[in-house]
This record gives sequence, structure tokens and C-alpha cells, in this order.
Amino acid sequence: MSSQIKKSKTTTKKLVKSSPKSAPKAAAENQIFSCQFEVFGHVQGVFFRKHTQKKANELGITGWCMNTTQGTVQGMLEGSLDQMTDMKYWLQHKGSPRSVIEKAVFSENEPLPINNFKMFSIRR
Repeated sequence: MSSQIKKSKTTTKKLVKSSPKSAPKAAAENQIFSCQFEVFGHVQGVFFRKHTQKKANELGITGWCMNTTQGTVQGMLEGSLDQMTDMKYWLQHKGSPRSVIEKAVFSENEPLPINNFKMFSIRR
């Protein structure tokens, strides 16, 4: 009888050791997401793209941004959920010192297997 108890304790220990509870959490922290954005308002001619690039680099975001012919700034962001949340807040509420943001629109966050971009660039 005691040998069965020892065996089940060992089995339990093995299950605990091989339990992947920490793996999904670690994977989720390292998961990369992407989303597209467009910022409306007075965002051209006020160094908005330069400040966007600077903020993206500070946060570790990759992707790009560019002026549009409609007077907006659009682009692509790639990063962790925390990085994306911080960058989206900045694009919606902060921007460059001389910008006036009316609104910012974002696509859904899409999970990526790997980054598509090595850095954050300004497209012309």
C-alpha cells in the first residue's frame, strides 16, 4: 500500500514539473502583434512622423508611418500588447508638441509569428 502512495506522489510531482502553466504566460508576453493606424487632425507639417518614430523607438515598436494625400498620418505598428497599448495612447492623446489630434483609428491587433520590420521607419 505504501508503495502505491509513493508512486502516486512521484507521478504527481512529474505532472507538476511537466505542467506547461508557465509556458503560455511566457509565450503571451513574447507574442508580437500588429495593427494599422491612421491619425486625423493637424498632423502634417508639425513633425508628427518624426516624433512618432522617436516614441516607437523608445517603446521598442517596429513598423512605419507616412503622410497621406488626405492630410492624415497612417502606418503600421508591431510589438507586444503592452507596447501597442502605450503607442496607441500616445497616438490618440499626445503626438508631437505642435500637433492637434482629432482622432486616431486602429485596426484589430493581429498576432504575428515574427516581426515583419526590423525598425520603425518614416515612409515618404
